[in-house]
Amino acid sequence: MEGRNLALLTDLYELTMMQGYFETGSDQKQVVFDLFYRKNPSGNGYAIAAGLEQAMEYICNLRFTEEDIAYLEGLGLFSADFLAYLRKFRFTGDIYAIPEGTVVFPQEPLMRIQAPIVQAQLVETALLNIINHQSLIATKAARVIWAAQGDPVMEFGLRRAQGPDAGTWGARAAVIGGCCGTSNVLTGKLFDVPVKGTHAHSWVMSFPDELTAFREYARLFPNACLLLVDTYNTLESGVPNAIQVFREMRAKGMELKNYGIRLDSGDLAYLSKKAKEMLEEAGFPDAIISASSDLDENLIASLKLQGAKISLWGVGTKLITSDDCPAFGGVYKLAAEEDENGAFVPKIKLSNNPAKVTNPGIKKVFRIYDKNTGKIKADLIALEEETIDETKTLEIYDSNAKWKNMRLPGGSYTVRELLIPVIRDGEQVYESPSVMEIQAYCDKEKASLWDEHLRLNNPHIVPVDLSEGLMALKTKLIEEMSKK
Repeated sequence: MEGRNLALLTDLYELTMMQGYFETGSDQKQVVFDLFYRKNPSGNGYAIAAGLEQAMEYICNLRFTEEDIAYLEGLGLFSADFLAYLRKFRFTGDIYAIPEGTVVFPQEPLMRIQAPIVQAQLVETALLNIINHQSLIATKAARVIWAAQGDPVMEFGLRRAQGPDAGTWGARAAVIGGCCGTSNVLTGKLFDVPVKGTHAHSWVMSFPDELTAFREYARLFPNACLLLVDTYNTLESGVPNAIQVFREMRAKGMELKNYGIRLDSGDLAYLSKKAKEMLEEAGFPDAIISASSDLDENLIASLKLQGAKISLWGVGTKLITSDDCPAFGGVYKLAAEEDENGAFVPKIKLSNNPAKVTNPGIKKVFRIYDKNTGKIKADLIALEEETIDETKTLEIYDSNAKWKNMRLPGGSYTVRELLIPVIRDGEQVYESPSVMEIQAYCDKEKASLWDEHLRLNNPHIVPVDLSEGLMALKTKLIEEMSKK
């Protein structure tokens, strides 16, 4: 996708702080920021990382145009020297990130940014905007996919999305989360993902009668003939007319494939079961029965329990807006800064809310798997210099409940580091896979979770622990700060 310059996609205080660093001569001080989130959305047991491709695009295209400079000058806030500095601004730092499609958990860094403070400060807002939104939609899609129990799910929420970018990048995130395709043609073009769709009620209403409308649609699209049957009367008119058209197609010697009906209103469980009976009796047992109508993971799960005969789900508004949880809640916090000797000093933020106390220092994330099953046992946030010896016993505690512990004998587990370099010295060093490749990777990631982690309500929570070194450092800094 062609990159856009989003230099002004930022909060004003990022720019005023930048000028402060510049004017005080501290602008080139190296710092490390962590981008992470504190709580899984929608009561889920995990989240799906997404947005990295656009984040890298943003970083690599970051610059201030003359129009940007003129606008900032007109605000009357910024000095001529600072504006001159912005004319030459480029990001020159390093970024480590967890790849898109990875299962992630609260508190662990999704991105680690090391750069001069004036640069690291600027990118905060845009990175949060990108990662928060796309991770939210990918996670919501994963929930919907789980509820569908193997049935394909199509994303078609563009008209209800919060603007064109949210609809386009959100559809990409939904496909990463597991959707079989999207109705958004621009997303299909930009990211080479399947585009799918049927027709609207207006198509049926534009013809003298429903049967004529169905016949014309079948003539035009014989290999993708899904007929919307609820414009007038689903069981008395819509389904019988669809069956009539399918009979006529078969009589002409046409091979019926990718054909069926769509339900968009009414009691979907009842209507789908009755429609299935009618289609089978007419000799069309393999006809697709698709459904839409304000679906989400909870309604789909309920319909499955009721024995609905739906084989394709179209999910729009409640997916593309993450209706029940409209924000991901990612944050961007200073973790370390360079001192006068060039050494990094860990930093911590304290709070009366324990969940908002940050983890200090330059960190990485270890994922620990059961060696026999390949399932996730726990994650461990550790300091950059720390390692894990897989031949030795490992004890894991739940950082939110220290009385819960897990003892993993040496040789019973394997370890993977999650953060990888994506930007070095301001240059992209990681090539993002295709969206469909990311989806396949995400499927494997979800398969590494235990069933108890995947359920929609009250899921079992994967332990995320702090290494001994990180816990000791955090305790030391808390004690030191508490005495000030």
